[in-house]
Amino acid sequence: MNWDDIKIFLEVARAERLSTAAKRLAMDASTVSRRLHKLEESVATKLFDRTQEGHVLTPDGEMLLNSACKMEQDAQHALSSIHNNNEENCGLVRIGVTEALGNFFVSPNLLALQQQHPNIDVHLLLFSRYVKISRNEADIAIAVEKPKSTSMIVSKLCDYKLQLYAHQDYLDKNLEQYPQGILLEDLADHKWVTYVDNLIFTDQLSYIKELDQYLASELKASFSSTSIISQYFAIKSGLGIGVLPCFLADQDKNLIKLHSQEITITRSFWLVTHPESKRLSHVNTVWQYLKQLVIDHADLLNPTE
Repeated sequence: MNWDDIKIFLEVARAERLSTAAKRLAMDASTVSRRLHKLEESVATKLFDRTQEGHVLTPDGEMLLNSACKMEQDAQHALSSIHNNNEENCGLVRIGVTEALGNFFVSPNLLALQQQHPNIDVHLLLFSRYVKISRNEADIAIAVEKPKSTSMIVSKLCDYKLQLYAHQDYLDKNLEQYPQGILLEDLADHKWVTYVDNLIFTDQLSYIKELDQYLASELKASFSSTSIISQYFAIKSGLGIGVLPCFLADQDKNLIKLHSQEITITRSFWLVTHPESKRLSHVNTVWQYLKQLVIDHADLLNPTE
């Protein structure tokens, strides 16, 4: 087997779409397809089912993926070890994270890491699903749910709070109908911004169920999205009320917290990495940096008021 073909196989397995993998590899889709066929011929088995949804691994493809990921990890760890022997804290660290935390917390707070460790490069990878460390999708993942895997190193990063928010324009627009403001018993009557319920990848993102005790009737969403960033902009535009992480919404002075004393939702972030990755000094440096970062910004992530 040709290692270059294995790298193409890995990228298609991760992207699940030929066109996406081709872009990441800076190759033509036809070339990627041809190389995949060549690989399948060399191992004398079908590795992917070609469907309308994309390229889905066959059982044989899953077996090859596990071995290929191990080969890739071993090669990366060997190269990183060589770099570490020659120069401490030198190398690339890929952080896989959800879009809200990545865009509104991690990314704005990486300057100090760069200044302290200029030879560490960071790739911030945003996911709207579980980050598969076992498939070498990232070196460190920040997960919204504690992984069940016992083969990974898992450490609780922090708790974070979410609360109800609406834009001041939305409140002003509804002032005539609700002159006393938005009361708890009126919440279900308002327009809501939510996740698309049947497309949530983890129950940790299902916030609406926790609001049922406060609602006089079933909540109806006027706008739903699979993206928390889209929800944020919808709420910001005055489209309705929604649940947002405090570390995101509290940075926008035009968003108003609603019933913060009565309604608070708490969730947790978890750090995840492979044991071999954790032994590398540059990966461990970023790991420790992230742990200190949430301590330094505890008031933003988990406000007490």
